[in-house]
Amino acid sequence: MKRFNKVFTIVVLIFLYVPMIVLAVGSFNSGMDIAVFKEFTFDNYKELFNDSVLLPLLLNSVIVALLSSFIATVLGTAASLGIHSMGSRMRKFTMGITNIPMTNPEIVTGVSLALLFAFVGTMLKVNNILGFATLLIAHITFNLPYVILSVMPKLQQMDPNLEEAAMDLGCTPVQAFFKVVIHEIFPGIISGALMAFTMSLDDFVISYFVYGPKFVTLPVEIYNYTKKPLQPKIYALFTLLFVTILLVMVLMNLLQARDEKQVRDNRRALRRKQVGA
Repeated sequence: MKRFNKVFTIVVLIFLYVPMIVLAVGSFNSGMDIAVFKEFTFDNYKELFNDSVLLPLLLNSVIVALLSSFIATVLGTAASLGIHSMGSRMRKFTMGITNIPMTNPEIVTGVSLALLFAFVGTMLKVNNILGFATLLIAHITFNLPYVILSVMPKLQQMDPNLEEAAMDLGCTPVQAFFKVVIHEIFPGIISGALMAFTMSLDDFVISYFVYGPKFVTLPVEIYNYTKKPLQPKIYALFTLLFVTILLVMVLMNLLQARDEKQVRDNRRALRRKQVGA
């Protein structure tokens, strides 16, 4: 059974990553046909970095991803603290509602937000309400559940007596929060922020319904490129985005592994003290 599981896992990984490998190989191909490798070259990357259209759009995507992930992290952390202080029934109910956007189809979320913005624009008598603001609000909206999902487990793992102990030692509630609580849940905050950044950077479906002509993100523009034969520089762009997101996810996993190791070490140290006592 273990051997079957290993083989099955390898097959799944092959199906997941072979398309990425093909794109990466195609990004170094001097020919236009991705199925025929002519000659190894870096010209596609040079052409990409000299492109006056794609690079500004990539900057737009990065700006939206940074701002939305930062705001979603702040709001999500505050929401997690509020949810954690609720009673068990209310907490379960609130978490159930919070998880709905993650299971909801993106196209439904995108259309719903577009209709909401159109309604607000009609009420405010604004003809072209779609733009940077609506795009940012939409990204914050679908990023919030991921931040909450990352921070909540850290709050549950935290010793509830730590904050009270800090206040007994002279800290104000605000000082106890920043010196104790934030320190305890910081790995969850970082994981949530990284997850929000990656989700925002490559989002297309929701962005397609809420963007305006004055502010276009890279995934939306790439969709227009797919309506005609793709240029090799697009393969280079895909490769760079994949590598960037892969590095962010690896960093997030390393942070989580380090945090779990620290928790295990603290528990072992506590047990040793209890045994010694």
